[in-house]
Amino acid sequence: MITKEATAAAPAPAPVAPAPPRPRGKRPAWDEVPRWQIYLPLGIYLVFTLIPFYWIVLFAVRPAGSTSLLPWPMTTEHFEKVWTDRGFGTYFQNSVYVGLATLVMTTLVALAGGYALARFDFRIKRGFMLALLCSQFVPGALLLVPLFEIFAGLQMINSLGSVIIAETVFQLPLSIILISNFIKNVPYSLEEAAWVDGCGRFRAFRIVVLPLLRPGLIAVGSFAFVHSWNHFLFALMFLNNQHKQTIPVGLNSLMSADSVDLGALAAGGIVAAVPVVIVFAFIQKWLITGFSAGAVKG
Repeated sequence: MITKEATAAAPAPAPVAPAPPRPRGKRPAWDEVPRWQIYLPLGIYLVFTLIPFYWIVLFAVRPAGSTSLLPWPMTTEHFEKVWTDRGFGTYFQNSVYVGLATLVMTTLVALAGGYALARFDFRIKRGFMLALLCSQFVPGALLLVPLFEIFAGLQMINSLGSVIIAETVFQLPLSIILISNFIKNVPYSLEEAAWVDGCGRFRAFRIVVLPLLRPGLIAVGSFAFVHSWNHFLFALMFLNNQHKQTIPVGLNSLMSADSVDLGALAAGGIVAAVPVVIVFAFIQKWLITGFSAGAVKG
């Protein structure tokens, strides 16, 4: 039983010391920043980003000659015009073929080159890496003339194969570097354990290493596909036949010196953008993981 004397003798609780003041010049923590300072810039950026997309959709779905700022009444005449009359159905098929072929070739060659750089030591390794890095500073326009001469000698002008090879060569330096850094993050002991169990180098790579490279391969492949899908110079330079052209060249054909069909151009732009948006919507998780893991050796 607690008596009054024991209660009186109990020490009083110590006062809570006030929080020390924040030093001057120190940046506030994330939870101390007012929310409007975060949402206001993001909102302004979002408005400036979405307005061009809304404008494209507006021109694509409203009737020709209309000046309404709302997409009503809606029409599909511009999409029908570019898909059938302007040959965008053929352009779309050519772009898909070029994009998928570039994706496969870039991924396979980058996988082999990246594994060699990550797992083997040879005399010119540093020089080769320096050459890969320096090649990123060379604009693609400088390669047009020598590539045209090479493909003309091989009789590959006006062939989709010339565009595929050019896009693959242009994508390989960055892809090899990314895959190499990604393979370096895979412990070498895993392959050694597979060798002890009786696997050869290729089988150990296929069973042990390759499944761990999925984010990196998706990142490299998607980057190669999107770049080849949007690239304009190689297709314009190497393809003369209208039935061999790709979507970027088809979009350029909608503009002339005298007039521009804004409705058809907007519809063609949506046709060109939708596949890329769908690809990124499905692979964004692996894309971010692949680029972040392949950027720096862990």
